[in-house]
Amino acid sequence: MMAKPNDWRKNHRFNLQLPVHFRVSQRGETSRWASGVTCDMGSTGVTFRCRKALPVGAHIEMAIEWPERQDSYPMELLATGFVVSSSATKAVVNMTAHRFRVDLDPASPMGAIA
Repeated sequence: MMAKPNDWRKNHRFNLQLPVHFRVSQRGETSRWASGVTCDMGSTGVTFRCRKALPVGAHIEMAIEWPERQDSYPMELLATGFVVSSSATKAVVNMTAHRFRVDLDPASPMGAIA
């Protein structure tokens, strides 16, 4: 899917349905992890389904479960960014940083890896 001339998403997006865990940071509020499923991703952004509208402009942390290949270790994409659009069922995030985390011990939960 290539960007349309008036589309604010300038980079190519890939239709990927992957589990995502996220938390939104807001002043004065405790952040809680929630989960959803990605709709599409590109090098600078991601759209995902969620259960409620997220605050536009809020900082967000995400852990996206990456598809496993048979000959590799489990991985997840860790990303931070800002919510640029949101509805009751979807959120769009502009990613400002991202990196992959590899689980070298598949017997341990991914959250236990630093």
